[in-house]
This record gives sequence, C-alpha cells and structure tokens, in this order.
Amino acid sequence: MNQAEKKRLLTGDRPTGLLHLGHYVGSIKNRVALQDQYDCFFIIADLHMLTTKASKEDIMQIRENARMTVLDYLACGIDPSKTTIYLQSAAPAVYEMNLIFEMLISINRLTGLPSLKEMARNAHMDPESIPFGLIGYPVLQTADILMPKAHLVPVGKDNEAHVELARDIARRFNQYYGEVFPMPDVMLGDHPSLIGIDGKGKMSKSAGNAIFLSDDAKTVEKKVKSMYTDPARIHAHIPGTVEGNPVFTYHDVFNPDKGEVEDLKARYREGKVSDVEVKEKLIVALNNFLEPIRERRHQYADDKGLVEEIIYEGTLKMIEISNQTLKEMRSAMGLMGNWNKISRIARERKEKITGK
Repeated sequence: MNQAEKKRLLTGDRPTGLLHLGHYVGSIKNRVALQDQYDCFFIIADLHMLTTKASKEDIMQIRENARMTVLDYLACGIDPSKTTIYLQSAAPAVYEMNLIFEMLISINRLTGLPSLKEMARNAHMDPESIPFGLIGYPVLQTADILMPKAHLVPVGKDNEAHVELARDIARRFNQYYGEVFPMPDVMLGDHPSLIGIDGKGKMSKSAGNAIFLSDDAKTVEKKVKSMYTDPARIHAHIPGTVEGNPVFTYHDVFNPDKGEVEDLKARYREGKVSDVEVKEKLIVALNNFLEPIRERRHQYADDKGLVEEIIYEGTLKMIEISNQTLKEMRSAMGLMGNWNKISRIARERKEKITGK
C-alpha cells in the first residue's frame, strides 16, 4: 500500500524537554506499531509549549528541545522514511485554521475540559491568571489534527477529550460549509496513563516524577529506589497491597517475565518479599527495556545535522499539505469568492481608468 492510499494519523509532543516512559506507553509505542499501516504525521508542537512557557528563554530552547524529542522518536523505532515529522510554528496555515475554528466552539465547552486545569496546576499557574492561549489549547490541537485531515489520533488519556472536541469542530464546519474533514478517531495506548514514580499522579515532566527514555542505568536505579509502594507496609513480613502500587504497575508494563511478576505479587501479598527485592527486579527490567533505546539514541545523536534535516523536510511537506487544506476551507466558506470578486472588480476599474 503506498502513502496516497493510506489513512492518515497525527500525534506529537510539546518540545519542553526529554520524553519519558509515560510518553512511550501512552502514544509512542502505538506510533511505531502503526507507521507501516498509516501515513503518519508527528508534530513538534512548539506553539502549544507557549501556553505554559512563553518567555524568550523558553523559546530559545525550542530548537534543542525539538532535537531531543526527535532523537527519542528515532531511538524508539520511528522511521523518518515512513513518517512526517514537522515543526508546528513553521506551517503558516495553522494560525488561520486556529482562528476559524475558534469561531465554532464556546468558551463554556473549553473551560469544562479537566485537562486544562491540570496543565495550569502543573505549571503552577494561578487559576485567575490562566492565559487565553491555554484555554484555547484544544482548538489549536484541532487545527493540528485537521490540517492533514487525520483519521486517527493516538493520544494519552488526558487528551482523549480534546480529540472529541476536534470531532465536534470538524462536524460543525462540515455542517455549516460542506464536507471538508473526516471524523478523527482516538486511539489510546494499552496503558494510556502511567503513574509517576511519586505515586501522586500521572507521569509528567512538569511534575518531576518521570523516568526519561534517555536516563542512564544509574539514574533509573536511583529513581526506582525512591518510588512509592504500599505506605501501610513498614516491614517486609507485613502483607502488602499490589493493586495501585506503582512498582507493580511498572512491572506489569515493562517486565516481560510474567512468571516472575506473578511470583512477586503473590509473595508481596503474603508478606514474604521485601520492597527492596521488588524494586531491584524492576530496575533490571527497566534497564533491559531502555538499553536498546539508549544505544540507538547515541547512534543517531552522533550523526550531526540528521535530526534537523528530518524536521526540515517534514515541515516542507506539511506546509504544502496544510496550504491545500486551508484553500479547501476558504473555498467551502466562500472567503475566496469574496476576495476574488473584489480583486476582479478592482482590476477592471483600474484597467478602465488607465487603459492598462
């Protein structure tokens, strides 16, 4: 199946730093699995970054952060020859599409999204000073999704409602102006939200509770040893709770030896295994999982200019695609007709006066 025959997939990340295990299980794993089946677009969402990090210093970090993000993509198995990786802010059409879509949704609909409150909280924002751009974040996401007319959007659980909003906006646009957009479907990972190592919420860069895909073995060891387990279990001989225990959650996701995991769970419930042993076996499992990713990352990082070339070529492709989508939107809305008519009348008048 060639690219023209494939349905399109879009997802991506804000370039705010390194990617972590939560990104992997929530979306990247699916991206790798689907890159042969779909025409894949992976966005480096630097405009979204501005909703919580808008200083000049933050903006100056975008290029390096984007490079780190793409290195994580490649290290996890994303193939740039099969996918389009692009810089959001460099595609001019996204700004106009965002403006048009803002007219199709209410403030009440946006402020009802729980993810916005969580983002503001993680960014340590006063609820009274949340910027308009953060409230409109899901509308800009809609522009991202509909620019390539994506059919599938792999996301984490926290963004599921945003894809539903994109469907609402696409549906409303099609009803008002004619069929332009397909209805994008959401795809959640097998573990759409991975709890952070502090056990207090989902893994997040801003919350400081993440294990990064690029962490070395010693760093992984240190972080796992600091992980929360059953707070009521103060001695190894006390039976412990497995359900909701972050260490066992990670075993379930990343330890391929299911027999070992079930044995640890049984002994933990009986008070016959220490937290130390459970964590030591998790350290081994995580480092076995991450080592091939680390090796590939080093190989790609040593190829100077490779990442920049991938972003450049992908962005040029997206600019062409998004300009075509915007042209179809303007035509469906009648905006092009208004300008074309004004231009024609003005030219005719000028020709009549000047004879040229």
